[in-house]
Amino acid sequence: MNSPASEVEEKGLRMLKEFREFAMKGNVVDLAVGVIIGAAFGAIVASLVGDVIMPIVGAVTGGLDFSNYFMPLSKSVTASNLADAKKQGAVLAWGNFLTLTLNFIIIAFVLFVVIRFLNRLKRKDEAALPPKPTRQEELLTEIRDLLKSLDVQVRRPSDSAAGLNRT
Repeated sequence: MNSPASEVEEKGLRMLKEFREFAMKGNVVDLAVGVIIGAAFGAIVASLVGDVIMPIVGAVTGGLDFSNYFMPLSKSVTASNLADAKKQGAVLAWGNFLTLTLNFIIIAFVLFVVIRFLNRLKRKDEAALPPKPTRQEELLTEIRDLLKSLDVQVRRPSDSAAGLNRT
């Protein structure tokens, strides 16, 4: 008779085995790799937006920083910057929302360009290689080649009806 502790241990080992099988499936591993690469790519794009594109936007707009624009929702808010205003009371931080929206649009555009480039590369690779014949096509090719090597001439019923003699 099994003790309750050994049954729990068996269930735990079974569950661990099932989890290992699940985690080692190709899709889960691919997803994990995608998440890691996505996080690294996100950091690169965030740097591109924050360190390259937004300073250019700021220079074009005369040093305008949208992230500090807000509308006080309380009379007790008298601060001139967003951080202090949030401490004083409720504010509508529309400038921060606008900045995040612009960041999103820029990031989406950069991703679009990268994916478009990758798709072009993929299409070039696919176009370079002719598709491999199916097994059926390979067999038909072999039969055709064998018939050619035997120099067999086939008479079709339509040939005799048309008065064609192939001999």
